[in-house]
Amino acid sequence: MNKILLIDDEDKLRKLLAKIISLEGFDVIEAADIKSGLKKLEASDVDVVLCDVKLPDGSGVETAKLIKERYPIVEIILLTAYGNIPDSVQAIKNGAFDYITKGDDNNRIIPLLYKACEKVALARRVQQLEKRLGDKLSFDKIIGNSTAIKTAIGLAQKVAITNTTVLLTGETGTGKEVFAQAIHQASARRERSFVAINCAAFTKDLLENELFGHKSGAFTGANKDQRGLFEEAHLGTIFLDEVGEMALELQAKILRVLETGEFLKIGDSKPTYVDVRIIAATNRNLHEEIASEHFRSDLFYRLSVFTVELPPLRERVQDIAPLAKYYVDIFALKSNLKPLEMTTAFVQALESNVWRGNIRELKNVIERSVILNEGGVLDVQSLPFVQRDFREGAGILSNFSMSDMEKRHIARVLKHTNGNKAEAARLLEIGIATLYRKIEEYKIQ
Repeated sequence: MNKILLIDDEDKLRKLLAKIISLEGFDVIEAADIKSGLKKLEASDVDVVLCDVKLPDGSGVETAKLIKERYPIVEIILLTAYGNIPDSVQAIKNGAFDYITKGDDNNRIIPLLYKACEKVALARRVQQLEKRLGDKLSFDKIIGNSTAIKTAIGLAQKVAITNTTVLLTGETGTGKEVFAQAIHQASARRERSFVAINCAAFTKDLLENELFGHKSGAFTGANKDQRGLFEEAHLGTIFLDEVGEMALELQAKILRVLETGEFLKIGDSKPTYVDVRIIAATNRNLHEEIASEHFRSDLFYRLSVFTVELPPLRERVQDIAPLAKYYVDIFALKSNLKPLEMTTAFVQALESNVWRGNIRELKNVIERSVILNEGGVLDVQSLPFVQRDFREGAGILSNFSMSDMEKRHIARVLKHTNGNKAEAARLLEIGIATLYRKIEEYKIQ
């Protein structure tokens, strides 16, 4: 039975609404203000919050933001006596499922509750499924039986039980963070934090602040002390992804941590001591980076005490089918679809692809293919038009012209997103302006 939390300070209206909702088979909890509502939300496994906008102790619009931050899966429907556009826009931005006006939209409340509960149920199912490869990822959950991946797993398992620094190498998208998490979970540090950061995602100054933190007053806007990720990972593991992108000055600070276990926060004169295991990863050839003076040789030798090379997907073709099946199940569940079947031709097409983006690219293709599925079956026509990078001699997938396939693909993605162009542009991996231009060019309705 779905549980609904109803927050409204008008007693008669709240009790009447609670009775109506209960008659529909929902379990209703009542609260007269935000404070008591949040206490009941904390104590109960609530699916949907039905909340008035104007309450004695605050705004339902702002409460929606607070609830979504604390309980991301819970959905919020806001009720107001006097609807206005700015409030409704802010409510949706704050994560509300919907915003309706009392009286005018009463007949929408029950259907909305059913829809919100369906979304919550789906989110819970997805959450359970993703836990299989979540934070507690272990080696036995890494998908693949090829010799190449088994060799990499075997090496990683041997080093995991030690405290040795590890360098993971391989092309982009080969699963380096997955291996780093598995190493952490197999180590004596498993009960402590695993902290990951992509070194290529920050400028030098921002990366230094993220890694090491700062003291109050260190720079404009530094109003209080801030812990860095090395402190957050104390007694645990820190994963430095794309370490080859790190500036030389920061490389020196990483080397100092490896050698002495200490570092200086920005604006501090006293060292901070940490006990952290470092796992680093790169898709660059660090020997070449050293030769071109972009990477310190002394840091390389400290990081590469134990190196594990992760194989590209093209060298583990027999793993493509089980990987595809896993992602098909994930994305079918997220799209609220029944289990999908992969045809032999579909799998053969996947196995024939070069996969320059490796597992990350495969995951992206499967997501699009699930969107384009016909009748619960994934066939070659379900593959996105952009994926035509097959090995020599593998042939082509379709006789459709490229423009026709592009038009069909865009139309299907827009249908999948219910016309949400921003989400469609994300899935298509194009700019929103490009999407609008193509919609106009192809006259897509």
